[in-house]
Amino acid sequence: MKVFNTLSGKKEEFKPQSDEVKMYVCGVTPYDDAHLGHAMSYIIFDVIRRYLRYRGYRVKYVQNVTDIDDKIIDRANKLGIPPRELAEKFTHRYFEDMQALGIAEPDVTPYATDEIPKIIEIVQGLIDRGFAYEAQGSVYFRVRNVPDYGKLSHRSLNSMKAGMRIEAGEEKEDPMDFVLWKASKPREPAWGSPWGKGRPGWHIECSAMSLKYLGNTLDIHGGGQDLIFPHHENEIAQSESFTGIKPFVRYWLHNGMVQMGEEKMSKSLGNLITIKEAVDKYSPDAIRIFVLSSHYRSPLTYSEEILEAAERGAGRLRQTANNPAGGEKTDKKIDTEQYRKRFIRAMDDDFNTAQAVAALFDLARDINRFESEGLEAGEAREALVELGGVLGLTFKEREEAPLDIEALAQNSAIVYQTLGLPMPVVATDAGDDIIKDLINLREKKRKEKKWAEADMVRDKLADSGIIVTDTSAGPRWKRKR
Repeated sequence: MKVFNTLSGKKEEFKPQSDEVKMYVCGVTPYDDAHLGHAMSYIIFDVIRRYLRYRGYRVKYVQNVTDIDDKIIDRANKLGIPPRELAEKFTHRYFEDMQALGIAEPDVTPYATDEIPKIIEIVQGLIDRGFAYEAQGSVYFRVRNVPDYGKLSHRSLNSMKAGMRIEAGEEKEDPMDFVLWKASKPREPAWGSPWGKGRPGWHIECSAMSLKYLGNTLDIHGGGQDLIFPHHENEIAQSESFTGIKPFVRYWLHNGMVQMGEEKMSKSLGNLITIKEAVDKYSPDAIRIFVLSSHYRSPLTYSEEILEAAERGAGRLRQTANNPAGGEKTDKKIDTEQYRKRFIRAMDDDFNTAQAVAALFDLARDINRFESEGLEAGEAREALVELGGVLGLTFKEREEAPLDIEALAQNSAIVYQTLGLPMPVVATDAGDDIIKDLINLREKKRKEKKWAEADMVRDKLADSGIIVTDTSAGPRWKRKR
């Protein structure tokens, strides 16, 4: 098995320290709903864990929750609620999202606010070793005391320093130094420490949690490519400086970003599709196929057409997997072993899920061809379900929510009243007819470039449990799941 190590910039043979792989993945910062960018990362590392177990390794998988952070505090202040209340709300919603996507729970889920003693221990240790210093109640890490700083992002210290400056109110020795402990500010959560009341910096939280639950050297540390610098670079510096042991991580794995057009999907840009919105429209298997049909290190471009294609693909696999066994038993069989070897060969090559998914579709095609000839293919179907399970595919049908015709009729009436149009003659119990009429009305408004009115129609359909998807072949609709 070979994996691409961001640290070396090349594929390396995967040799964990033992048959138990110690794996840490940076978790969510719960200040808003998780989006498809998060889904991509957590699906990928869920599959990597599943595959390692399939290959016979034990895996101890740790994924944190950053439940104290500047973004949480800023959002909570804007909403006028305590940061803890905001973090608890969106942490709960995040776990609901993970369950909806079929992502297995981590073996350990530490919360940053529960790990303050370990964080303080590491910060004090870094001060004692000369790698950190206290300044006006805050503590900073001395980057220049680490000769190989920049080794993960492959950047020199001078190039990183270009353009950096000390912000007003900061008492850093050097602009590159980063904060380990932040002195408390009014109306912010704070904990007692040897340097006064304050709270941990972002980077030190992950070091504390990974060192506590996985030890001084991890086998795999994962996250998005946007975390390479400064987050993971700083994790290496502070962790290796504290323990005196190198490497902190044997293999650094980073997934690409989900893009909306030319930009990455992110909360700060506001160009996102939440996981809840995606799960309303598409099955978990479709979302997985969307993510896994590209290599995990490549960017992934979102479009409704691509996800619709993934849904159709998931439907084909589901139909093949769930066909009742039948057909004539003969000596003629599908060579399932070639597909299994092809699947393993792809996954052993830096978790090439795109090739692994292609093997599943080819196997399904062979099964369908076999059975169309009246031949039995039960063993091959078992292999399809087995290998699909490694990728987290369930092959399950999703139940549609029952259509509330009364609510649909009421929302239709609101649409026509708001637009000042006469109500069409449609039977109030003919749900499909009401839906088609509203979709036709929306298309008319779109052609007239009355976008706000078209959006209002779509929103009222959504309120009625109807999801409309625009495709190159025209609008399509389905009920929420």
